[in-house]
Amino acid sequence: MKFNIDFMKVRKPALIISLVLVVASMFMLLTMGLNLGIDFTGGNVIQFDFENRPEIGTVREVVSGVVAREAMIQNFGDKGIIIRTNEDTEESRENVVKAVIGKFSDAKVTGFEKVGPVVGGELRRQAVIGVTIALIAILIYITVRFQFRFAVVSVIPLVHDVIIALGFFSITQFEISSSFIAALLTIVGYSLNNTIIILDRVRENWGSLDREGIVNLVNKSLNQTLSRTINTTLTTLFPVIALCVWGGPVLMAFSYAMLVGIIAGTWSSMFVATGLLVEWQLRDKK
Repeated sequence: MKFNIDFMKVRKPALIISLVLVVASMFMLLTMGLNLGIDFTGGNVIQFDFENRPEIGTVREVVSGVVAREAMIQNFGDKGIIIRTNEDTEESRENVVKAVIGKFSDAKVTGFEKVGPVVGGELRRQAVIGVTIALIAILIYITVRFQFRFAVVSVIPLVHDVIIALGFFSITQFEISSSFIAALLTIVGYSLNNTIIILDRVRENWGSLDREGIVNLVNKSLNQTLSRTINTTLTTLFPVIALCVWGGPVLMAFSYAMLVGIIAGTWSSMFVATGLLVEWQLRDKK
């Protein structure tokens, strides 16, 4: 199917919308912060075994009555359940154990572990380092593979997508676990892949720049890759929506981060990267 949509006609409003979203996300991060989970703040991890393992929802109702913040509960093995709480005191652990054993007479504690905040701080530091290294490596690779201008307009959307995902979690106060970091790196890869496909087509059409002009050239490239963008976005979006609806609390951080990231990544690939390239080229045609 051939498209002939004038995407670049709305590039300036699109860039303004993205700028507003990024500024709003940064404001929310500074004022509200993030609801960090046990992986980052420390807490208790308690493992139970049951003769007849109850439903996770039932266990959650029992635990919610004795902890201040929602616990992360997941099945373990054939008969086990692991409960993770953000409270790392011995009193909190004992309250959880008493509540579970009081409700389920066949429950037995088979192990527990205390995760200290030092481990959480190290994990935060490693997460920031990992994302930063990934962005720098991407910048270098695209500079070598294409040109520096393409590299810059490819990396800016990645930062845009990550900040918007963080802003969404700051507004909603969904708990952030280590799987959220995996989701952020996945978002970076997904968004970059979309952007590279479009910019590679721009590079292929670059020979007609003098004849068509940068606006028409980018529009043509976007239309030529639009079918691929739609197919990739939808086939990725549908499974992620299913995870958001049926994945449960354990997958909440990952699935919602992916949902926001896919939407933001598709937007930034089609409007932010290309819009910045057009504006840069119009101002500096060398």
